[in-house]
Amino acid sequence: MNTLAPILVTGNLPASVLNTLKKEFQVEYHGEDRPMPRPKLLHSIRNKVGLLSMITDDIDGELLDHAPGLVMIANMAVGYNNIDLDTATGRGILVSNTPGVLTEATADLAFALILGVARRIAEEDRMVREGRFRFWAPFLFLGREVSGKTLGIIGMGRIGKAVARRAQGFQMPILYSGRSPLDGAVEKELNARCVPLNDLLRESDFVSLYIPLSADTRHFISKKELALMKPTAFLVNTSRGPVVDEKALLGALQNGTIAGAGIDVYENEPAITPGLEKLDQVLLLPHVGSATLETRTRMAAMAAENLLAGLRGGTPPNLLNPKVLR
Repeated sequence: MNTLAPILVTGNLPASVLNTLKKEFQVEYHGEDRPMPRPKLLHSIRNKVGLLSMITDDIDGELLDHAPGLVMIANMAVGYNNIDLDTATGRGILVSNTPGVLTEATADLAFALILGVARRIAEEDRMVREGRFRFWAPFLFLGREVSGKTLGIIGMGRIGKAVARRAQGFQMPILYSGRSPLDGAVEKELNARCVPLNDLLRESDFVSLYIPLSADTRHFISKKELALMKPTAFLVNTSRGPVVDEKALLGALQNGTIAGAGIDVYENEPAITPGLEKLDQVLLLPHVGSATLETRTRMAAMAAENLLAGLRGGTPPNLLNPKVLR
């Protein structure tokens, strides 16, 4: 690969990572903490051989039509539902992601949401900031205890297991559902038990989601599933927004079907279903599951490593479509 070949970086990366890329390629980058505008993205991709993309970039057939010389797409995210993987594969374009590196940061945030909604942290913070705190009172801002409560984990992958480990410090029994049970020794270590989804929903005090977005998981949690939950239970989503039917969630919260929710991702991100923002029992975050300095730096470095490997003619460490190499 020509060392002066052009590549496009659609997000604001650490200088150290950009400098590594610049040693071998001509780098055009979007140095802003906001998505690259679509018209600019379509224009900039035209002559590029490599693309280091963000989860906010819609990499579809139209974009790939604008990039006939594209060899490699390195997505700076564990998810890749923003990429038309089948079309990229059909055109012989390598695609990679950044798995594993964001596990601990996302698990930290998920548990922060559990504590935040249970103890009404956002409401209490607003009260103090607005000067409405006048006195201690026995029934002021009563929340729910987390210790000893049952945590339901849907999707016991890397992040699900990391959250379960954190729950052990709160002596929380774990119910989980997924495609395959954990090893018995791991279940014992995590105080976890595999149960059918409906049982998990009925018995859990907190239901937390760690599943990828696919045709099968879109609206995985909707009106029917929410109706099975306890009226004292909380829903937490740090996976992908569309796995929850947001309108059904709004209705369940308004009707008292469930007690509250902690949300970091949204069905039509960045827009949220109107009405959610008015509910005090909902904690709303701006998709910051992996937003620590350490994790985002590691994600950027991993994406760059994937891109460099693919453009050098090797196999990217986190290749999603190995059939391209056959």
